[in-house]
Amino acid sequence: MGSETKLIVRYQETDQMGIVHHSVYPIWFECGRTDYIKSMGMSYGQMEKNGVMLPLLSMRCQYRYPSYYEDEITVQSKIQSLTPTRITFHYDIYRKGHDKPVVQGETEHVWTDDGMRPVNLKKFRPQLFEFMNNLYLQEGSNEQKQE
Repeated sequence: MGSETKLIVRYQETDQMGIVHHSVYPIWFECGRTDYIKSMGMSYGQMEKNGVMLPLLSMRCQYRYPSYYEDEITVQSKIQSLTPTRITFHYDIYRKGHDKPVVQGETEHVWTDDGMRPVNLKKFRPQLFEFMNNLYLQEGSNEQKQE
């Protein structure tokens, strides 16, 4: 399940060797995460208007293969783990014509209120937590069915 975000590598995203610069992939993670949340039926902006923020706690990125100018890129995003206080997203980035991910990564976020104070989302916004948890459990079920 999860979501897919399609991108085309722009010239300014490459380095002198014509390869996508390593600093671009975290930006693509954000594009994927934003599209993923929007695909759930709520934009980041709506979530923030409801007083819920998702600041980044940590990021991991594994660079496996290069991507190049004008490559067609697909960012696959999904929830990797969810607790009442944190959420971790997983990303697989594919280059068209390449069957293995060129980059894989994760971002871990903390649920906060609009004052950036950590919250227990289950207590703070129970409906949002229930919605996210159902989505997370549904994705887990889909993964188990595919194995």
